[in-house]
Amino acid sequence: LLSVGAGHAAAPQGDVGVLAATILGSSLAFIDGSVVIVALPAIQHDLNASLGAMQWLVHAYTLFLGALILTGGAAGDKFGRRNTFMLGVGPFTAASVVCALAPDGETLILSRGVQGIGAALLIPNSLALISANFSGRERGAAIGTWAGFAALTTALGPVLGRVAGRWRE
Repeated sequence: LLSVGAGHAAAPQGDVGVLAATILGSSLAFIDGSVVIVALPAIQHDLNASLGAMQWLVHAYTLFLGALILTGGAAGDKFGRRNTFMLGVGPFTAASVVCALAPDGETLILSRGVQGIGAALLIPNSLALISANFSGRERGAAIGTWAGFAALTTALGPVLGRVAGRWRE
C-alpha cells in the first residue's frame, strides 16, 4: 500500500498479507452475525421450522460467540495468535458449508453454534495479529482499515441474507 502525503494518515505498510487474512476472517464472522436475519422467512419455509427454531438459529451463533470470545483471546495469548486464528478458520468454514447444505433446522442450528465457536477464535486474534504485525501510525491505520471492513461487512450482512433467502427458495 502507498503512503499518503503530509498531513494525511499513512496507509499500513506492515505485513499486508496478515492484514488481508485478518480482514477476511473477521469479516466473514461479522457478516454471519447479521446475514441470517433477513433470510429467516425463507429458511423457516424451506425447512418447515418453528418460530422457536428460528430464534435458536439466530441465537446459537451469538450465544457461542459471546460466551467464548474472551476465551478465544486468551487461547491466542497462550497458544499463539496465528495458531488460534487458524484453528478458528477450520470449524467456521466447515460449519458454513454445513449451514448451506443443512437438510433440517436442527442441523442448521448446530452448525450456527459451531460457526460461533470459530468466530470466537477468529475475531479477537485477528485484531491481536494486526497489533503484533504493525507498529506506530501504521498500527492505527491497519486497525482503522480492519474496523472499516468490519463495519462494511456487518452492514452487507442483511443484503447477503436476502440473496441467500432467495437461493433457498
